[in-house]
Amino acid sequence: MVTIDLNADLGEGFGRWTLTDDEALLAVVTSANVACGFHAGDPSTIRRVCELAAERGVRIGAQVSYRDLAGFGRRPMEVPRGELADEIAYQLGALDLFARAAGTAVAYLKPHGALYNRVVHDQEQAGAVVEALLAYRRADGRGLPVLGLPGSALLAAALAAGLPVVAEAFADRAYTAQGTLVPRTEPGAVLHDPDQVVARAVRMARDGEVVAADGSLVPVRAGSLCVHGDTPGAAALALRVREALTAAGVRVEAFG
Repeated sequence: MVTIDLNADLGEGFGRWTLTDDEALLAVVTSANVACGFHAGDPSTIRRVCELAAERGVRIGAQVSYRDLAGFGRRPMEVPRGELADEIAYQLGALDLFARAAGTAVAYLKPHGALYNRVVHDQEQAGAVVEALLAYRRADGRGLPVLGLPGSALLAAALAAGLPVVAEAFADRAYTAQGTLVPRTEPGAVLHDPDQVVARAVRMARDGEVVAADGSLVPVRAGSLCVHGDTPGAAALALRVREALTAAGVRVEAFG
């Protein structure tokens, strides 16, 4: 039986402002990418999401970002490698404290937004992410898995450093013929038709392929499938995706 993890972005609020339906999503997903405060997420939100995830047996991942609250981490930034590594380690450490206080621990790392897209091809910034993970390994003894796009500079750098990697696919994003994500600045980059998202999720998980924006067929081999938590109706969509995967004979569980 094919097995796949289902992840979503959680804790993407700040103070009185909320964006993601964390409780509803935690009833569906197997892994939670928790905002660590640099693109969204304040300390109390981080604590609350960690406690809810621990209660429900959902794996906690550090969703690290550029320091860009105003731009929600979706604006490209030029950050020196050493500074970026420090900022990522800072976010990872903060989340891990709250996770441990809730009786669990951070289980993986996934970049967010502009950083996620940048480390697909930028070896310097990919190296910064890996440096932060190596700092964590020296402190904790664990080499955390890295969640990222197949074929990316990030996954290559993580493998070279002896870190485990998990390839990720996106049910609700358009793909280029090269297997990368269509930039959000382009029309049709985010898919909003629930039926289309569900069908693509099943095809990616079961058949290992997706139809790109130009109509070509792109191979996609992933251990985790993402449904964005900030999309309107995200929890209901994630539930439909999970039910469709199960009906198609795909087991939904956290990656090993």
